[in-house]
Amino acid sequence: MRILLVEDEVRLAETVRRGLVAEGFVVDVQHDGLSGLEAATAGGFDVLVLDIMLPGKSGYDIVRDLRKNQVWTPVLMLSAKDGEYDLADAFDLGADDYLIKPFSFVVLVARLRALLRRGAPERPTLLTVDDLALDPARHRVSRGAVELDLTPREYGVLEFLMRHAGAVMTKHQILQSVWDLNYDGDDNIVEVYVGYLRRKVDAPFGTHTIHTVRGVGYRLGSADT
Repeated sequence: MRILLVEDEVRLAETVRRGLVAEGFVVDVQHDGLSGLEAATAGGFDVLVLDIMLPGKSGYDIVRDLRKNQVWTPVLMLSAKDGEYDLADAFDLGADDYLIKPFSFVVLVARLRALLRRGAPERPTLLTVDDLALDPARHRVSRGAVELDLTPREYGVLEFLMRHAGAVMTKHQILQSVWDLNYDGDDNIVEVYVGYLRRKVDAPFGTHTIHTVRGVGYRLGSADT
């Protein structure tokens, strides 16, 4: 099991490396974003562990570039920042998991083993429903020939619904997948963002692809279904 750790704090990187080696992992370490991207692109790793704040190229930029180039190796991001927008940005760009510094080494190992079990299945390059298209690699959404301008949160909700097109998704399921794991506010925030999406992806085009299933949740499907 080979892991790439990209962390500019040399002492922390060495501590984590030694711990992971003791757990049976093979660990390669890079201390800047450019070297990290080069190593990750070359492949051969089962999981990538990326710090967000790196010299040369940020962890966000590394994930964006990897996904754009169809590299789907699972990514766990590390950050000293504790904010829901940082978490949302990481997931929107294609990260698979996230830990906030300082973190428990036991939890890190557990998260890495979970990502290894999940593996890196081939991800669809384009999600489509009718003429609505979402490109995860390029983080773009379009309706026909018109590119749509969505906020990160709107994009997250739409991507989740498109990945489960045809199925009814509850507010709770959407919250768990798109919002901060520690979010404890009103679940009606989902209804608010669905409204924002409808005004951008449906209303201007006279379509109706985001359906409300009363008492259950939302379903994204063809306008006539």
